[in-house]
Amino acid sequence: MEAAQHGETREESRDESSVRRVALASSIGAAIEWYDFFIYGTAASLVFNSLFFSDLDPATGTVVALATFAVGFLARPVGSVIFGHFGDRIGRKKMLILTLFIMGFGTFTIGLLPTYDVIGFWAPILLVLMRVFQGIGIGGEFGGAVLMAVEYAPRNRRGFYGSWPMVGVPGGLLLGSIVFALLAFMPDAAFLSWGWRIPFLLSIVLVAVGLYIRLQVLETPAFRQVRERQEEVKVPFVTLLRTQPRELVLAMGTRWIEGLVFNAFAVLALSYIANNLGLPRETALIGIGIAAAIGVVAIPIYGRLSDTHGRKAVYNWGVVATALLIAPAFALIQTGNTALIWIAIAVTLGVAYAAIYAPLAAFWAELFDTKVRYTGIGSVYQFSGIFASGLTPVIGAVLINANGGRPWLFVGYVLVVAVISLGCAKLLPETYRRDIFPVSTREPGPGMATGTGMSSSPVEK
Repeated sequence: MEAAQHGETREESRDESSVRRVALASSIGAAIEWYDFFIYGTAASLVFNSLFFSDLDPATGTVVALATFAVGFLARPVGSVIFGHFGDRIGRKKMLILTLFIMGFGTFTIGLLPTYDVIGFWAPILLVLMRVFQGIGIGGEFGGAVLMAVEYAPRNRRGFYGSWPMVGVPGGLLLGSIVFALLAFMPDAAFLSWGWRIPFLLSIVLVAVGLYIRLQVLETPAFRQVRERQEEVKVPFVTLLRTQPRELVLAMGTRWIEGLVFNAFAVLALSYIANNLGLPRETALIGIGIAAAIGVVAIPIYGRLSDTHGRKAVYNWGVVATALLIAPAFALIQTGNTALIWIAIAVTLGVAYAAIYAPLAAFWAELFDTKVRYTGIGSVYQFSGIFASGLTPVIGAVLINANGGRPWLFVGYVLVVAVISLGCAKLLPETYRRDIFPVSTREPGPGMATGTGMSSSPVEK
């Protein structure tokens, strides 16, 4: 018991400025991830067909260019397994530095690639290769970024600090939208010639800042305890599947509605507004930018609320709010009125979605044993991303086309997924009062688990 009390005192008294620095480092890495996501998708839609697939007709070139975007989603699970393995074996910090470097290398190199007219078929091959680098790096980034924030944070503020990496999503979208909005003032010829490279080359600035900050922080206290006792497992992914398959599957279910809602508005709605409604692309982009700005503020607020009211309470509120808003949101979008479109996207993506996303970092981290935690949350996020995120624009387009260009079948699909995700959350325990330090480093006391690698509060449900 004395050991447990000593551990809690040490955790609560941890230097707040160090925690903030670690959380900032995690947030910057996540912002790079989603900045890369946004600028690649936009460039693939605008210029990659004519620059890297100029031997194809324009329509086919566009389809192929957008297909290279999907390559990143397929590569992400590979990155989550690779970096999860080594993150649980040799440490979170080393992997975060490596993933940030790989992501930055892939993105920056895209900005330097010669086009098809210069080097022929090698141009699209190199483009896809860099996209694979991005996917692998991003696949390992999420788990490490979250753990650096959550495992450093005091117990009563893990939700708040764990939400900081999640701020990288709206932060990256906002930054990307600003860069492309500024580039919109360039003449078309200049943008096609060299202007499109600027967003990719600018990523080196974020990488440099992120690397500098991450090099200043120490390994997380929870992993240091595992390493000091030489309790690292040989193959974390296999151990995860053997010891916590239920948590893995159910957590992936909670991720489904999150990935669906994000891509429904950040990707699908953008295409729907431009193609089905015939409105300028900027109409949707501005709405997404407004939602992103709201999310930057809302996510830490929801994260803090999850520290006082519980992860599931905040998450469930976000899912229910999204389910209630999805039909009215698309009804407003269908009006074609610019202001109403902005309101629909801003409220659903900026307010309701933020409540879903904010508590998930701490929630997932608290579900898994310290020895497989990096692998666990990375696997949840990246494997579920294939169906929750990667397939959403395709499923949405098919359902909308099957309904004569109307969005109501897709709205129904969102409602079904919302029910599934709520059910998965219901089957998982509340975690916000759990002790995430390895149990074996302490003497078991009241309410402490002995076989799961974490302690459990007596008031958990």
